[in-house]
Amino acid sequence: MKHVEVNFDGLVGPTHNYAGLSFGNVASLSNAKATSSPKSAAKQGLAKMKALHDMGMVQGVLAPQERPDIATLRRLGFSGSDGEVLSRAASQAPQIFQAVCSASSMWTANAATVSPGADTADGKVHFTPANLTNKFHRSLEPQTSGRILQAMFNNGRYFEHHTHLPDNEHFGDEGAANHTRLCSNYGHAGVEIFTFGRYAFDSSKPAPQKYPARQTFEASQAIARLHGLSDDNTVFIQQNPAVIDQGVFHNDVIAVGNQNVLFYHQQAFLDTEQKFAEIQRKFGDEPVHFIEVSSNEVSVEDAVQTYLFNTQLLTMQDGHMAIIAPTECQENPRVAAYLAELVTRNTPIRQVHYFDVKQSMRNGGGPACLRLRVALNDTELAAVNPAVLMNDELFARLNQWVDKHYRDELSVADLSDPQLLTESRTALDELTQILKLGSVYPFQL
Repeated sequence: MKHVEVNFDGLVGPTHNYAGLSFGNVASLSNAKATSSPKSAAKQGLAKMKALHDMGMVQGVLAPQERPDIATLRRLGFSGSDGEVLSRAASQAPQIFQAVCSASSMWTANAATVSPGADTADGKVHFTPANLTNKFHRSLEPQTSGRILQAMFNNGRYFEHHTHLPDNEHFGDEGAANHTRLCSNYGHAGVEIFTFGRYAFDSSKPAPQKYPARQTFEASQAIARLHGLSDDNTVFIQQNPAVIDQGVFHNDVIAVGNQNVLFYHQQAFLDTEQKFAEIQRKFGDEPVHFIEVSSNEVSVEDAVQTYLFNTQLLTMQDGHMAIIAPTECQENPRVAAYLAELVTRNTPIRQVHYFDVKQSMRNGGGPACLRLRVALNDTELAAVNPAVLMNDELFARLNQWVDKHYRDELSVADLSDPQLLTESRTALDELTQILKLGSVYPFQL
């Protein structure tokens, strides 16, 4: 039986904008209020998806969320027609209004944590949407994320869907951005690594002082329990609080793993030596390639600015690995020099492919943020909703859909335009038909 790791990339929504909402995310804050291009953003993301498909990867599409979130504004007491709700919220509570317009659902690494059937007690692929409690604008996502995932993976024989964790920061969960899986083969039992920023119930333990730690130890443990993982295939490791305070808001900004490779910065973790020994012990006889990037080679500042580690690490058709990096890495002389030298070493990483995803990068997310990884065997893959899997026809159709519905430019002031809401809902309603998702958005229910 064949096993593959499928990347499901977030399709950028028609109201993609730069609101600078994410405290602790340097890129997001530095580009606040800039004019965005929803059309360019969506097409950049689609181009990356199609390129990976053409490289032989199995590639999927994950639909965006409805924004502005009118249902949440009504929950918060704004009334009248949809246009009146928009106008009143924008004038009376502009910060809340910008939050319910957030484009953040494009980063589907935060959509959920996924454990493949090879790791779970019941042999099913398990999905738990992230509650994203640390940021109000992201805490609006879990219910719709759950509906979209259930529409994509809608066969109960192979897929198990859980409700997101309790909406409380004690169980703050940011999904796959703080989770990676190492394995000798995608179909074999692997080691699931949960990286957390703080202990919610023990204030005596190390924690960042400047920026929030969004993932808790207790949340990571709860996900492992829900997914039926054993102690033999889980490792919990704390992210270095000092690196969080340098703008590393998720672990995937400072480390990335795939199969037998963990590519990470020297300052990424606490208790690195002890925890890596545990990873190797649980991984088995085959050696894990722990590829450390020292501060002398690449500073944390350069890593954050270029998203060197917020890259995709993929196993190609020839068995070697390739890094899918943003062009920002290519444009930084130190990072570009490091990557050029890395592919000459005796490691599985042999290639670097650069992609322009600047619209996402300016909002605080690189290639790794844009995708959710799901390891599947042939039978499970056949049970996935086929309409969400990338091919030439879907690529052409989604580009036509973007051309039809998306604006070339969007400013923060445009978000209160009732016409934009109508345009967005029309686009999303058509998208659910293209991807055969059924009714997943609040305006459709």
